Amino acid sequence: MSHHLFLLSPSDTPIYSLTHYSTKLPQQTSSSLSSNLPTWSTSAFAGTLTALSGASSATQSHHVQGGAVRMGGGQDRHVIQMIANASLDVIEDVMRKESAMYLKSVDKFNEWTVSAFITPGNMKFILLHETKNDDGIRSFFHDVWELYLKTMLNPFYTAHSPIRSIVFDTRVRASAKKYL
Repeated sequence: MSHHLFLLSPSDTPIYSLTHYSTKLPQQTSSSLSSNLPTWSTSAFAGTLTALSGASSATQSHHVQGGAVRMGGGQDRHVIQMIANASLDVIEDVMRKESAMYLKSVDKFNEWTVSAFITPGNMKFILLHETKNDDGIRSFFHDVWELYLKTMLNPFYTAHSPIRSIVFDTRVRASAKKYL
């Protein structure tokens, strides 16, 4: 099971992204989209169809800490980014209606649920996840927000530029491991 975090500036420019693989084994699903098509049509687009349908792909593996190799959920990075970008309009609609910072689940695409957190400075934290864990996600967003504020207080960091701090990355990963 994986979680994908994106931090976006007020102008929707990505400044940080993280893919976190939890210790739980992913659920195997069959590709209903590609099974309904003739074999000649799926050969050229097999990776995209597999990614869009949410099936697992035997050709993709992910290395996790400790040297273990786990099979991914079949999601290509560009499909994950497309889901996050497509949810921006929904997030902005919910932002206009609600004044809360944590917007819970604002969108859903296949098995992916999109949760969002909006800071007072209009930064958007977007998390794609497969399971419902509202309290853990809320705590994770608060930790990431605190880490982001500490980064913003650094006089050597330029606001809304990509975050390349190893310390920031390590602490976000530790928070993801703790709450997700």
